[in-house]
Amino acid sequence: MTAPPEVDDPPREADDARVISESVRRPERFAILYDRYFPEIYQYLAARLGSAEAAEDLAAETFLVAFRKRRTFDAARGAVRPWLYGIATHLVSNHRRGLSRMLAAFRRARSADPVEAGPEDRVPARVDAASVRGPLAEALAGLSPGDRDVLLLVAVAGLSYEEVADSLGIPMGTVGSRLNRARKRVKAALGDVNPMIGDTDG
Repeated sequence: MTAPPEVDDPPREADDARVISESVRRPERFAILYDRYFPEIYQYLAARLGSAEAAEDLAAETFLVAFRKRRTFDAARGAVRPWLYGIATHLVSNHRRGLSRMLAAFRRARSADPVEAGPEDRVPARVDAASVRGPLAEALAGLSPGDRDVLLLVAVAGLSYEEVADSLGIPMGTVGSRLNRARKRVKAALGDVNPMIGDTDG
């Protein structure tokens, strides 16, 4: 008696899309995607933010946003994984804008009413300093937001050019030009030392 032919598992992308579709009627199915992708989304956010607590909050928010938008997900426009990274990247931008506004308000308040700084006053200053640690952080801070997002999606998240294009909703050619420009600027900022960030060409 011969064994029945083996049936290959569906590709991950197709399974992800099926789970999204099923979760519209059965919301509990969305937990599969949470379990599958939360660790890597968290790692990406932790690398970008330098804070485990902020990364955990934004990773959870990424999946909350994805859950709320699951009815509008269109598999024809890209896979679930880059879609999640796109949401996470957008949340990082919002988080940084909010932090910048908070720090600006703090500086204005301090200049208007100079008093001796207590521990509670030093917290925002510490947050500000933590966001610009080291030459690499300064080099990354000097990039445009678009260039920085592309570089970090390739270097930290390990996304392909196509996945980055899907994440950010930009053409593949734009991904290549932004990545090339970002690499050159970071390398120049580090004294022409190649930091091997997202470097696939040696």
